[in-house]
Amino acid sequence: MIAIGCDQGGYELKQEVMKHLQERGLEYKDFGCYSDASVDYPEYGKAVAHAVAGGECERGILICGTGIGISIAANKVKGIRAALCTDCFMAEATRLHNDANILAMGGRVIGTGLALKIVDTFLDTPFSNEERHIRRISQLED
Repeated sequence: MIAIGCDQGGYELKQEVMKHLQERGLEYKDFGCYSDASVDYPEYGKAVAHAVAGGECERGILICGTGIGISIAANKVKGIRAALCTDCFMAEATRLHNDANILAMGGRVIGTGLALKIVDTFLDTPFSNEERHIRRISQLED
């Protein structure tokens, strides 16, 4: 199960991402927001982060205008490694090296086509399980 959330700046892109997840046959839970009306991004970033950290969802996707604010909010939750990605290389690297569990994107920064490729890369790339990366991730948790 994938947790997904956004603020008004990411609302349109979130609709496209959810449609794409459905087309791939992947289950998701929408934590809001539910329109393009102005909201506070920390509420949605933290809701998705708590769902992932608590085990309700395996991974998360967050979208705000830039992806910056909502990723900062998510990273306040213990056990979360939210990564802001603007291309597929970043999405692949953060999964391989950081075992990132939440993808953050900027709805006003990247287009839909690229965003969907980033989502696929993030979801389809496994963690490398290399010792050096495991060691570094454990240092993040200290």
